[in-house]
Formats: sequence, structure tokens, C-alpha cells
Amino acid sequence: MNFLSYDKNKRLEFHHKKSCGLWLIVVAFVIAVATFVGGKQIINMPLFSIGYVVSFLSINMNKKLVNKLSTGSSTEFQNKIAKYSVFLLFILMFLLGGPFFATENWRLVWLGALLATALHFFPFYFVHGNSMIVLGILCTINVAIGYIFPSVELAHIAYLDAAIKLLVGVYLLFFSRQSNHKSSGKKSIES
Repeated sequence: MNFLSYDKNKRLEFHHKKSCGLWLIVVAFVIAVATFVGGKQIINMPLFSIGYVVSFLSINMNKKLVNKLSTGSSTEFQNKIAKYSVFLLFILMFLLGGPFFATENWRLVWLGALLATALHFFPFYFVHGNSMIVLGILCTINVAIGYIFPSVELAHIAYLDAAIKLLVGVYLLFFSRQSNHKSSGKKSIES
């Protein structure tokens, strides 16, 4: 993992949990509102897209807010992981949901998008800690239910996805503490 500037002897510290928590809370709200408004696409795509972009810019790109919520700086490795994870998200969305745009199978478009999102949380373990593994697993199980049981309405899957993100977001924003992880195989310290 040299291209990622990974130093296995350096302790990972997770300084941006609170800003991640705020982001998850806002995205949960966007998903819930877009699902409530609904329409032909089940989850209102224009509303979701606008809400996602506005919240991304106002939270993740707002250095003043991120610095206020952070307890320190990310390493070069963590910054690269974050960028590659977002890049992975869009590749997975294209592969998992994209093929169904032509047939307007909105259920499979959204399940693909939600699964892509769930999977992209796993590498964020290196940026935000164990909570990203929990989030990824819970969201993946939720989406798997949607794939396995077509009788379960997509709106229910979307509301549960929003609830999972909301709960993890509240935990990260209000209850988590700075944590670190020694990469040499020792247990991480995270609450």
C-alpha cells in the first residue's frame, strides 16, 4: 500500500468523526425527505441529488465547520483513502445501479446506489474507525433484504437506510470520542 502512503508503524487517529456524524445525519434527512416526496422514481432523484450536493458542499467542503468539529488533522494516507473511497462509490453506483436506468427499473437503480454507498463505507474504517464497519454491515444487510425479498417496498428499505445513517451519525457527532488504532494488530480504542 505504498501508493497510499501507508505507514504500518504509525498509529491511526480518527479526528473527523464528528463532521462525519453531521454528514450522515443530514444525508439521512435528505434520503427520508426524497423518499417521502417519492414519485415515479420511488426516491425523488432531483430532490435527492440537490440535497446531496448542497449538504456535501456545506459540510464536507466547509473547512471552517470541519475544523471546528475535528480534533486534529488526517494523515496523507487517510486523505487518500477518503478520496479513493468516494471514487469507488461512483464506480460502484455506475456498475450496480447504472444498467437499470435504460429500463427505468428504479427499484434496482436505488438498491444499486444504496449498496454502492454501503460498500464504500468499509474503506472509511481507516478514516473514521470501527463505526464505519458497523455502518457498512448494517446498510449492506438492509439492501440485501431489498434484493432477496422483492415484496419489501423500496421506500421501507430507504427509510431504514436513513434511520441507520441517522443513528450512526448521532453516535459519531454526540457520543464518540477521538480514537486511534495501532496498525500492528492491536485492538483499536474506539467508543
